Amino acid sequence: MGIYRGLLLVTMTLVTSGCVTLRPYDQAVRAVPAGDLLEVDGRRIHVQAAGEGFPLILLHGFGGSTLMWDAVAPRLAAERRVLAIDLNGFGFTERPASPAAYTIAGQAALVLAVADRLGIARFDVGGHSYGGGIALYLAAHYPQRVRTLVLVDNTLPAYGVLRRQRLFANRTLVRIFVHSVALSDRRVRSGLEAAYADDRRVTPELVRAYADRLRVEGAVNAFYGLVAPNGQAPDSVDLAKIAQPALVVWGSRDTLIPEEEGRRHAAEMPDARFLSLAGCGHNPMEECPAAFLDGVEPFLAATATLP
Repeated sequence: MGIYRGLLLVTMTLVTSGCVTLRPYDQAVRAVPAGDLLEVDGRRIHVQAAGEGFPLILLHGFGGSTLMWDAVAPRLAAERRVLAIDLNGFGFTERPASPAAYTIAGQAALVLAVADRLGIARFDVGGHSYGGGIALYLAAHYPQRVRTLVLVDNTLPAYGVLRRQRLFANRTLVRIFVHSVALSDRRVRSGLEAAYADDRRVTPELVRAYADRLRVEGAVNAFYGLVAPNGQAPDSVDLAKIAQPALVVWGSRDTLIPEEEGRRHAAEMPDARFLSLAGCGHNPMEECPAAFLDGVEPFLAATATLP
Protein backbone atom coordinates (compact mmCIF):
# COMPACT_ATOMS: atom_id res chain seq x y z
CA MET A 1 0.00 0.00 0.00
CA GLY A 2 2.96 2.35 0.54
CA ILE A 3 3.54 3.11 -3.12
CA TYR A 4 -0.16 3.90 -3.69
CA ARG A 5 -0.26 6.28 -0.74
CA GLY A 6 2.87 7.90 -2.10
CA LEU A 7 1.26 8.29 -5.52
CA LEU A 8 -1.86 9.78 -3.96
CA LEU A 9 0.18 12.29 -1.96
CA VAL A 10 2.24 13.32 -4.96
CA THR A 11 -0.88 13.60 -7.12
CA MET A 12 -2.67 15.83 -4.58
CA THR A 13 0.40 18.04 -4.31
CA LEU A 14 0.67 18.45 -8.08
CA VAL A 15 -3.02 19.13 -8.57
CA THR A 16 -2.78 22.14 -6.27
CA SER A 17 0.34 23.59 -7.89
CA GLY A 18 -1.09 25.14 -11.07
CA CYS A 19 -1.55 23.93 -14.61
CA VAL A 20 0.33 24.46 -17.88
CA THR A 21 -1.62 24.47 -21.14
CA LEU A 22 -0.31 22.62 -24.18
CA ARG A 23 -0.72 24.26 -27.57
CA PRO A 24 -2.18 22.25 -30.46
CA TYR A 25 0.66 21.26 -32.78
CA ASP A 26 -0.69 23.20 -35.77
CA GLN A 27 -0.86 26.32 -33.63
CA ALA A 28 2.63 25.79 -32.22
CA VAL A 29 4.19 25.63 -35.69
CA ARG A 30 2.13 28.39 -37.25
CA ALA A 31 5.09 30.78 -37.38
CA VAL A 32 7.62 28.13 -38.42
CA PRO A 33 8.68 28.48 -42.09
CA ALA A 34 7.03 25.73 -44.11
CA GLY A 35 10.39 24.72 -45.51
CA ASP A 36 11.63 23.90 -42.00
CA LEU A 37 8.97 21.20 -41.50
CA LEU A 38 10.05 18.05 -43.29
CA GLU A 39 7.48 15.30 -43.73
CA VAL A 40 8.99 11.93 -42.87
CA ASP A 41 6.82 8.80 -42.68
CA GLY A 42 3.68 10.93 -42.45
CA ARG A 43 4.98 13.08 -39.60
CA ARG A 44 6.40 16.60 -39.56
CA ILE A 45 9.99 16.93 -38.36
CA HIS A 46 11.48 20.34 -37.63
CA VAL A 47 14.82 20.78 -39.39
CA GLN A 48 16.61 24.12 -39.63
CA ALA A 49 18.95 24.00 -42.61
CA ALA A 50 21.46 26.54 -43.89
CA GLY A 51 24.61 26.65 -45.99
CA GLU A 52 26.07 24.38 -48.64
CA GLY A 53 28.70 21.68 -48.71
CA PHE A 54 29.33 18.58 -46.63
CA PRO A 55 26.52 18.17 -44.08
CA LEU A 56 26.86 18.73 -40.35
CA ILE A 57 23.87 17.47 -38.35
CA LEU A 58 23.33 19.11 -34.95
CA LEU A 59 21.48 17.31 -32.14
CA HIS A 60 20.29 19.21 -29.06
CA GLY A 61 20.27 18.13 -25.43
CA PHE A 62 17.44 16.85 -23.23
CA GLY A 63 14.74 19.48 -22.84
CA GLY A 64 16.25 21.56 -25.64
CA SER A 65 15.59 22.11 -29.32
CA THR A 66 17.22 23.61 -32.38
CA LEU A 67 17.13 26.86 -30.40
CA MET A 68 20.29 25.70 -28.61
CA TRP A 69 22.32 26.06 -31.81
CA ASP A 70 21.01 29.47 -32.92
CA ALA A 71 24.08 31.39 -31.72
CA VAL A 72 26.57 29.22 -33.63
CA ALA A 73 24.71 27.74 -36.62
CA PRO A 74 25.06 30.78 -38.94
CA ARG A 75 28.85 30.84 -38.70
CA LEU A 76 29.09 27.06 -39.00
CA ALA A 77 26.90 27.26 -42.11
CA ALA A 78 29.36 29.62 -43.84
CA GLU A 79 31.54 26.63 -44.77
CA ARG A 80 29.16 23.66 -44.81
CA ARG A 81 25.57 22.49 -44.92
CA VAL A 82 24.19 22.66 -41.37
CA LEU A 83 21.03 20.84 -40.31
CA ALA A 84 19.73 21.24 -36.76
CA ILE A 85 17.03 18.69 -35.95
CA ASP A 86 14.37 18.73 -33.23
CA LEU A 87 14.39 15.22 -31.75
CA ASN A 88 11.30 13.23 -30.84
CA GLY A 89 9.51 14.92 -27.96
CA PHE A 90 11.14 18.33 -28.35
CA GLY A 91 10.86 21.60 -30.22
CA PHE A 92 8.59 21.78 -33.24
CA THR A 93 8.79 18.12 -34.25
CA GLU A 94 5.41 16.38 -34.19
CA ARG A 95 5.22 14.12 -31.13
CA PRO A 96 4.66 10.44 -31.96
CA ALA A 97 2.53 8.26 -29.68
CA SER A 98 4.79 5.19 -29.66
CA PRO A 99 7.18 4.95 -26.69
CA ALA A 100 9.72 3.29 -29.00
CA ALA A 101 10.31 6.63 -30.72
CA TYR A 102 11.77 8.02 -27.49
CA THR A 103 14.48 5.43 -26.98
CA ILE A 104 18.04 6.20 -28.10
CA ALA A 105 17.54 3.80 -31.01
CA GLY A 106 14.28 5.58 -31.88
CA GLN A 107 15.97 8.98 -31.85
CA ALA A 108 18.81 7.65 -34.01
CA ALA A 109 16.24 6.28 -36.45
CA LEU A 110 14.71 9.75 -36.71
CA VAL A 111 18.09 11.30 -37.56
CA LEU A 112 18.78 8.68 -40.22
CA ALA A 113 15.27 9.05 -41.66
CA VAL A 114 15.82 12.80 -42.05
CA ALA A 115 19.20 12.20 -43.69
CA ASP A 116 17.68 9.65 -46.06
CA ARG A 117 14.78 11.96 -46.90
CA LEU A 118 17.31 14.65 -47.87
CA GLY A 119 19.57 12.29 -49.79
CA ILE A 120 22.44 12.53 -47.29
CA ALA A 121 24.50 9.35 -47.21
CA ARG A 122 27.29 10.52 -44.89
CA PHE A 123 27.59 13.41 -42.48
CA ASP A 124 29.45 14.97 -39.58
CA VAL A 125 27.41 15.09 -36.38
CA GLY A 126 27.51 17.45 -33.43
CA GLY A 127 25.63 16.43 -30.31
CA HIS A 128 25.09 18.21 -27.01
CA SER A 129 24.50 16.27 -23.78
CA TYR A 130 21.67 13.78 -24.54
CA GLY A 131 22.19 14.54 -28.24
CA GLY A 132 25.85 13.63 -27.80
CA GLY A 133 24.78 10.19 -26.60
CA ILE A 134 22.70 9.81 -29.76
CA ALA A 135 25.70 10.94 -31.85
CA LEU A 136 27.86 8.25 -30.22
CA TYR A 137 25.16 5.65 -30.83
CA LEU A 138 25.05 6.61 -34.51
CA ALA A 139 28.84 6.46 -34.79
CA ALA A 140 28.95 3.01 -33.17
CA HIS A 141 26.00 1.40 -34.95
CA TYR A 142 26.14 3.19 -38.31
CA PRO A 143 29.84 3.99 -38.82
CA GLN A 144 29.39 4.19 -42.57
CA ARG A 145 27.09 7.19 -42.09
CA VAL A 146 29.14 9.25 -39.59
CA ARG A 147 32.41 10.89 -40.70
CA THR A 148 33.36 12.93 -37.60
CA LEU A 149 31.97 13.78 -34.17
CA VAL A 150 31.72 16.97 -32.15
CA LEU A 151 30.59 15.96 -28.65
CA VAL A 152 29.55 18.82 -26.38
CA ASP A 153 29.27 18.10 -22.64
CA ASN A 154 27.87 14.79 -23.81
CA THR A 155 26.24 11.90 -22.04
CA LEU A 156 26.72 8.30 -23.09
CA PRO A 157 23.86 6.44 -24.82
CA ALA A 158 22.97 4.69 -21.54
CA TYR A 159 21.70 8.02 -20.17
CA GLY A 160 18.36 7.54 -21.92
CA VAL A 161 17.60 4.47 -19.82
CA LEU A 162 19.32 5.54 -16.60
CA ARG A 163 17.08 8.61 -16.24
CA ARG A 164 13.89 6.47 -16.39
CA GLN A 165 11.97 6.27 -13.11
CA ARG A 166 9.56 3.62 -11.90
CA LEU A 167 7.25 6.28 -10.48
CA PHE A 168 6.42 7.46 -14.01
CA ALA A 169 5.12 4.09 -15.14
CA ASN A 170 1.75 5.52 -14.08
CA ARG A 171 0.35 7.48 -17.06
CA THR A 172 -2.10 9.46 -14.93
CA LEU A 173 0.70 10.71 -12.75
CA VAL A 174 2.75 11.54 -15.85
CA ARG A 175 -0.09 13.66 -17.23
CA ILE A 176 -0.48 15.57 -13.96
CA PHE A 177 3.28 16.01 -13.57
CA VAL A 178 3.70 17.34 -17.12
CA HIS A 179 0.90 19.88 -16.75
CA SER A 180 1.78 20.94 -13.20
CA VAL A 181 5.54 20.68 -12.77
CA ALA A 182 7.71 19.49 -15.65
CA LEU A 183 6.78 22.29 -18.07
CA SER A 184 6.28 25.11 -15.57
CA ASP A 185 8.28 28.31 -15.93
CA ARG A 186 9.90 27.59 -12.58
CA ARG A 187 11.09 24.14 -13.69
CA VAL A 188 12.36 25.41 -17.05
CA ARG A 189 14.22 28.27 -15.39
CA SER A 190 15.83 26.02 -12.77
CA GLY A 191 16.99 23.65 -15.50
CA LEU A 192 18.59 26.48 -17.46
CA GLU A 193 20.23 27.93 -14.36
CA ALA A 194 21.76 24.52 -13.66
CA ALA A 195 23.09 24.42 -17.23
CA TYR A 196 24.55 27.94 -17.29
CA ALA A 197 27.59 29.10 -15.34
CA ASP A 198 26.20 32.64 -15.22
CA ASP A 199 22.55 32.68 -14.11
CA ARG A 200 22.20 36.27 -15.34
CA ARG A 201 22.10 34.90 -18.87
CA VAL A 202 18.90 33.02 -18.05
CA THR A 203 16.49 35.78 -19.02
CA PRO A 204 12.68 35.62 -19.00
CA GLU A 205 12.86 35.65 -22.81
CA LEU A 206 15.10 32.57 -22.84
CA VAL A 207 12.83 30.74 -20.40
CA ARG A 208 9.81 31.56 -22.56
CA ALA A 209 11.55 30.41 -25.75
CA TYR A 210 12.45 27.06 -24.18
CA ALA A 211 9.00 26.62 -22.64
CA ASP A 212 7.16 27.42 -25.86
CA ARG A 213 9.00 24.58 -27.63
CA LEU A 214 8.10 22.11 -24.89
CA ARG A 215 4.45 22.99 -24.27
CA VAL A 216 3.20 21.35 -27.42
CA GLU A 217 0.46 18.80 -28.02
CA GLY A 218 1.80 15.31 -27.42
CA ALA A 219 4.07 16.35 -24.54
CA VAL A 220 2.48 13.75 -22.23
CA ASN A 221 3.25 10.94 -24.68
CA ALA A 222 6.76 12.32 -25.05
CA PHE A 223 7.43 12.56 -21.31
CA TYR A 224 6.09 9.05 -20.77
CA GLY A 225 8.21 7.72 -23.62
CA LEU A 226 11.33 9.44 -22.32
CA VAL A 227 11.17 8.70 -18.60
CA ALA A 228 8.89 5.71 -17.96
CA PRO A 229 10.60 2.31 -17.57
CA ASN A 230 10.38 0.26 -20.76
CA GLY A 231 12.18 -2.92 -19.77
CA GLN A 232 15.10 -2.29 -22.12
CA ALA A 233 18.72 -2.60 -21.10
CA PRO A 234 20.81 0.58 -21.34
CA ASP A 235 22.17 1.34 -24.81
CA SER A 236 25.92 1.16 -24.52
CA VAL A 237 28.87 1.78 -26.80
CA ASP A 238 32.49 0.74 -26.55
CA LEU A 239 34.31 4.06 -26.76
CA ALA A 240 37.50 2.24 -27.70
CA LYS A 241 35.81 1.22 -30.95
CA ILE A 242 34.67 4.71 -31.97
CA ALA A 243 37.06 5.15 -34.89
CA GLN A 244 35.80 8.49 -36.20
CA PRO A 245 37.84 11.62 -35.45
CA ALA A 246 36.16 13.34 -32.51
CA LEU A 247 36.37 16.65 -30.71
CA VAL A 248 35.08 16.51 -27.13
CA VAL A 249 34.14 20.02 -25.97
CA TRP A 250 33.38 20.77 -22.31
CA GLY A 251 32.45 23.79 -20.27
CA SER A 252 34.94 24.01 -17.41
CA ARG A 253 32.15 25.07 -15.03
CA ASP A 254 29.70 22.33 -15.99
CA THR A 255 28.06 21.24 -12.73
CA LEU A 256 25.75 18.70 -14.39
CA ILE A 257 28.47 16.49 -15.87
CA PRO A 258 31.95 17.13 -14.48
CA GLU A 259 34.74 17.96 -16.90
CA GLU A 260 36.71 14.96 -15.64
CA GLU A 261 34.08 12.69 -17.17
CA GLY A 262 34.52 14.35 -20.54
CA ARG A 263 38.28 13.97 -20.36
CA ARG A 264 37.81 10.28 -19.58
CA HIS A 265 35.50 9.83 -22.58
CA ALA A 266 38.03 11.48 -24.87
CA ALA A 267 40.90 9.39 -23.51
CA GLU A 268 39.02 6.17 -24.26
CA MET A 269 38.40 7.02 -27.93
CA PRO A 270 41.22 6.23 -30.38
CA ASP A 271 41.06 9.52 -32.31
CA ALA A 272 39.66 12.15 -29.97
CA ARG A 273 40.93 15.43 -28.64
CA PHE A 274 39.57 17.32 -25.65
CA LEU A 275 38.77 21.03 -25.49
CA SER A 276 37.94 22.79 -22.23
CA LEU A 277 36.11 26.11 -22.48
CA ALA A 278 36.98 28.25 -19.47
CA GLY A 279 34.12 29.86 -17.58
CA CYS A 280 31.39 28.05 -19.53
CA GLY A 281 28.68 25.81 -18.13
CA HIS A 282 26.86 22.80 -19.57
CA ASN A 283 25.59 24.70 -22.65
CA PRO A 284 28.75 26.36 -24.04
CA MET A 285 27.39 26.87 -27.55
CA GLU A 286 24.70 29.10 -26.02
CA GLU A 287 26.63 30.68 -23.17
CA CYS A 288 30.05 31.08 -24.85
CA PRO A 289 29.37 30.93 -28.60
CA ALA A 290 32.54 32.77 -29.72
CA ALA A 291 34.85 30.50 -27.71
CA PHE A 292 32.88 27.47 -28.86
CA LEU A 293 33.26 28.39 -32.52
CA ASP A 294 36.94 29.25 -32.14
CA GLY A 295 37.50 25.72 -30.86
CA VAL A 296 35.18 23.76 -33.13
CA GLU A 297 35.81 25.41 -36.50
CA PRO A 298 39.51 24.45 -36.74
CA PHE A 299 38.59 20.81 -36.03
CA LEU A 300 35.92 20.80 -38.73
CA ALA A 301 38.26 22.51 -41.18
CA ALA A 302 41.06 20.01 -40.48
CA THR A 303 38.76 17.05 -41.14
CA ALA A 304 36.94 18.57 -44.11
CA THR A 305 39.00 16.60 -46.66
CA LEU A 306 38.24 13.21 -45.14
CA PRO A 307 36.18 10.88 -47.34
